[in-house]
Amino acid sequence: MARHLYVYYRVPVEHASQMHQRAQALLKSISRECGIVARLQRRPEEKDGRQTWMEVYEAVPAGFEETLERAAEREGMTGLIDGQRHTEIFVDVT
Repeated sequence: MARHLYVYYRVPVEHASQMHQRAQALLKSISRECGIVARLQRRPEEKDGRQTWMEVYEAVPAGFEETLERAAEREGMTGLIDGQRHTEIFVDVT
């Protein structure tokens, strides 16, 4: 059964450009190192000077979350967000 990982977090507007560069570097690194298909999204609206961003990873293996968090720290993403990175796992129903 395929597992899909969704990671969302809030980014202050003033960090958006820098976060975009770091998040793109993260997705490229994960794709190259792990062969995982990844996407970066954000909500179209801002709220209280924050944007909500989401990383989407398709068909991830067990234990991928730890690899991802180490990579996010390596890219320096954690210092650019407001709060924590929240992780959700979904599986295909069909």
